[in-house]
Order: sequence, then structure tokens, then C-alpha cells
Amino acid sequence: MLTLNLPPPSSVTFSKSNHKYPFNASLLDPNLASRYQHRTPPCPSLFFTKPTSHLNESGHPFALSCKPTSKIPNLRHPFGLSSRPTSQIPRAASEANPDGVSEIEVAKPNKTLQLAVVFGFWYFQNIVFNIYNKKVLNIFPFPWLLASFQLFCGSLWMLLLWSFKLQPAPKVSKSFIIALLGPALFHTIGHISACVSFSKVAVSFTHVIKSSEPAFSVVFSSLLGDSYPLPVWLSILPIVFGCSLAAVTEVTFNVGGLWGALISNVGFVFRNIFSKRSLQSFKEVNGLNLYGWITILSFFYLFPVAIFVEGSQWVGGYHKAIETIGKPATFYLWVMLSGVFYHLYNQSSYEALDEISPLTFSVGNTMKRVVVIVATVLVFRNPVRPLNALGSAIAIFGTFLYSQATAKKKDGGEKKS
Repeated sequence: MLTLNLPPPSSVTFSKSNHKYPFNASLLDPNLASRYQHRTPPCPSLFFTKPTSHLNESGHPFALSCKPTSKIPNLRHPFGLSSRPTSQIPRAASEANPDGVSEIEVAKPNKTLQLAVVFGFWYFQNIVFNIYNKKVLNIFPFPWLLASFQLFCGSLWMLLLWSFKLQPAPKVSKSFIIALLGPALFHTIGHISACVSFSKVAVSFTHVIKSSEPAFSVVFSSLLGDSYPLPVWLSILPIVFGCSLAAVTEVTFNVGGLWGALISNVGFVFRNIFSKRSLQSFKEVNGLNLYGWITILSFFYLFPVAIFVEGSQWVGGYHKAIETIGKPATFYLWVMLSGVFYHLYNQSSYEALDEISPLTFSVGNTMKRVVVIVATVLVFRNPVRPLNALGSAIAIFGTFLYSQATAKKKDGGEKKS
């Protein structure tokens, strides 16, 4: 017979375990069992030189949880599992890899920083485009050629991204090109009309009129079968009133500039409507690639018409622009900046839309107009009357109300569905 020399009795008491070793198959999770059965190293020795003077929460002296968690097959060794309860497994993982915790904690700040950078670039690129686009048009008033060049820059930019595999190229088919013909046509109309407006009136006035795009969207979408709640219709009233007040009090008012901005709104609204209807079966194409192909098709739409409309005046206009500015390199730089930044700010807007909700994008787009209006007024020192500023503010505030109302409409539709 074996005899053991035990230490004197201590005051420590051991609660009776609910289990008998080896563990019963009805106790723990099978996934954990199979995983640890193959990965867990052999259990350390269970002999102690001193009595245990404290117990864990389960009351077991070997720091094992005695609460059943789920069922697993029998284990060859009773201690082939983690000594922590199942509910503490995430905590154990975080203790083993503290970097994981820091990644979770830093995720939101990194997301916020990323959005701030995207919005910052979007606003900056938009301001640069509007400034140099207007500078070129002031000395070279040929918006058809300039708009064509801007589309050409965007087309070349996307082709380079696809060629060097910096952007995954979409699969192009005949049906895809046919589906894009309508949206690209209306995109062309919207872009050239805006450029014509920029050539005739102040940049700030064009942007105020373009802020009325939601009104056109609601009207034309309703005519095509969509329905909108009363708050959406009410949000149109300040937009229409503000734009009207701004137009009446605009110092640089020009009928051609006003009509250009209004037609631009119609073009972009129909582009959005046709995109939703004709591109439903091409949802695998992301926004940037979609915009790239629309830009390419728009260039082929616009450039032949530009040659017909004003091509005979380009040479004379070019020489006059060089005489005005003095340095050809400066003129080339302005034209290049207007073309490159036209595409870049649109690319940034698509990247922002991929990262944020449509409501946040709408609010950001509204604030973009405010930033652009203020920046161009400061750069070009356009005179602004108090009533003109009030009308602009009312119109932009109406756009903000519209974005809020349409967001609630979408939420309501999702809940019903």
C-alpha cells in the first residue's frame, strides 16, 4: 500500500465539482474540443508541493470552470481545454494578442480620419477646378472645347488606371455599352450646360442655381411614377424661393448663364434616373468604373458637336488668350488644371459615396457648394448684394432640408419592406 505524507489540515475548503474526470461528452463546445484536442500542448503536472490557499470563481482548485457550457466528445485528457470559462474566450484572445484590441479601438478614429481626408480632397479639388475653369473661360470663352478637354482628361486618367491595374477594369459587353448610352448622353448635356453657364455668369451664381437640382429631381421622378411624401415637396419651396431671389439680385445676371445652369440640372437629373433604370443588371460595376465609362462616351458625344458649334473660332481665340495672359505656359497650366481637377473631384465624390451613407453624402455635397461659393467670391471678388446672399443661403438650406426629407422617405420604405 502506498502512503502519502500530507501537510497539516488547512482552513481551505473545496467545493464539490459537478464533474468527474474525464469530462463527460455533454459539457463543452465541439468546435473548441476538436480544435484544442489537436493544438493544445500536453497538460502540465498536477502535483503540488504546497496546498492551494485560494480558489477561482468556480470553486475548483485547478482553475477550471465547473459550469457546463455545451456538448463535446470525450477528451483523452481532462485538461486539454483552456482553463477559462467559455464566456471569457474573447477576453483570453485579447490578452494573448493585445494588438487586436488596439485595432478595434482605433478602427473608428481611423474611419473618421479617412472620411475627413476624402471630404477634404473632394472640396479642395472642386475649388481648384472651379477657379481655374473660370480663369480659362475669362480669357478663352469657348466652353464647348474646354468641356471636351475635361472629358478627355478624365477618359485618359481612367485608361491609365485600368492599364496599370491601379483600378480593376470592369468587364465590358455590348449590352453594358448600350445601357450607358442614355446616362452618358444626359451627363454630356449636364456638363456642357454648366460650362456654358460658368462662361457667362459668376461661379457663385451658377452654383446657387445648380442647388435647385433636387426640385427638378422630384418633379421629373414624380412624372415618371415615383411618389414623395409631403415633407419632400415642402423642402422644394425654400429652394425655388432662394434661387429666384438670388437670380433677381445677381449683379452678373445673364439669361444664357441662367438657362445653362437650369439645363445642367435637367441633364444630371435624367442621368441619375436613366442610370437607375438601365444599369440595374450591372451592379457589379463600381461607381468609379461606371463614371469612367460615362466620361469616355460623353467625350465622343461632345467633341464632334464642339467642333461644329465653335471650332472655327478656336485658333483666333487661342491667339487672343495668349496675348491677354502673356505667357503660353500659364494658359496651358490653367487648362490642364481645369481638366485634371474636374475628373479628380468627381472621382473623390464617388469614393466618398462608397464610404458613407447617401444622406451624409447629400449633406456633404450641400456644404461643398457653400465652400465653393465662398471661395470663388473671395478669389474673383464678385460683388454680392445682401439679398443675393440671403437668397443663396435660403436655397442651400432648402437643399439640406430636402436631403433630410428624402433620407426619412428611404428609411420608411425600408421598414415597410
